Amino acid sequence: MKSFLKLAAESRVRNNNLLKVDSIIDWDQLRLVLKKIDRSGLGPTGYDTLKLLKALILQAWYSLSDPELEESLRVRMDFLLFTDLDENVPDSTTICRFRNLLISRGLLEKALKNINRQLEEKNLKVKPTEGAIVDATIIESAAAPQKTIDAIPIDREEEGTVYEASDVQLSADKDARWLKKGNRSYFGYKSFVTVGARQGYVEKVAVTPANVSECKYFEKAIEGVETSRYYADKGYASAENRAILKKKGVKSAIMHAARKNNPLGHWQKVFNKLVSRVRYRVEQAFGTMKRKFNFTRASYFGTEKVLGQCLLKAIAFNLLKAINIA
Repeated sequence: MKSFLKLAAESRVRNNNLLKVDSIIDWDQLRLVLKKIDRSGLGPTGYDTLKLLKALILQAWYSLSDPELEESLRVRMDFLLFTDLDENVPDSTTICRFRNLLISRGLLEKALKNINRQLEEKNLKVKPTEGAIVDATIIESAAAPQKTIDAIPIDREEEGTVYEASDVQLSADKDARWLKKGNRSYFGYKSFVTVGARQGYVEKVAVTPANVSECKYFEKAIEGVETSRYYADKGYASAENRAILKKKGVKSAIMHAARKNNPLGHWQKVFNKLVSRVRYRVEQAFGTMKRKFNFTRASYFGTEKVLGQCLLKAIAFNLLKAINIA
C-alpha cells in the first residue's frame, strides 16, 4: 500500500527527468548486480540496496554531499518517487558506508555496464564497435596540499638528488599529485574516459594520480572496450601505442604529433583534422560532467574513491543522454 506522502508526490510531480529515467531502466536488473550485498552495516534496520544505489545516482546528478543527500531524500518529492524511500530515509553515515561498499567490491563498474546494456537493448545507445575515443581530464583533489616541496635532498650521500613537486606533498589526500598544465598547476587526479565514437556514451572510466603520463597509460585506459578503431589526440601519439592497437587488431586513429625537426606532412594534417571531427564527443562528455554535474573537484580522498565518484557521474551522464534521446 502506498503511503500518503507518496500519493501526494505522485499527484504533484509531472514531466520530471528522474521519472523519465525510471521509465527506461529496469531496476530489477540492477538488483541482480547488488544481489551479493547483504543488509548488514547499512543501518540499524537495514535498507533496500537498490534504493540506496538510486540515491547515490541522485547524489552524482545533483552534486550533493552525504548530509545534503539525506536532507533531499526527506524533503524532495521527485527524490521520494525515484528512490521509493518514503519512510525509512538513510542517514549520511549509511550513505557513505554503502558507497564505500560498492566501490570496494567493484560494483559501480558493473552497474555502468548493466545500464549501458539496457540502453542498447532499448535502441537508445549503440555499441562502440565502430569506434571509441579515449582522453583524460584533470579532477582536482578534495584537499589542498599544506605545502609544496620543489626539491628535497635524499640524504647527505645523495645531495642534489631531488623529488619533483609532483611526487612530494603534505596533504590529507595521499594519492593526489601535482601536474602543471599551461600556466596553472593542479593537485589531484586524471580521469581517463572512453566514449563511443557515434553517440558519446561513456563506456569506461579509469583514475590515476594527475602526474601519470597519458601516453604511457594508454594500454590500461582502453582495456575492456571492444571496438574496431580507437581515436585519441596527439598526447597519445607513439609507435608503442600504435603497435598496441595493431596487436589487438584495432585500427589506429591516434593523431600525429610534430617532433623537433620533423614537422607534420600534408596527409598527416589531413588525418588529424578527420580525427578531430570525431574526438569532440569526448570533450562534450567532459564539458557536461564538469558543468552540468559540477565535476571539476573530487569529493573524496584516494584513487579508489575518486574512481567511484567518476563512475557515478558517468552513470548520471549516460542516463541524461538517454532521456534526451528517448
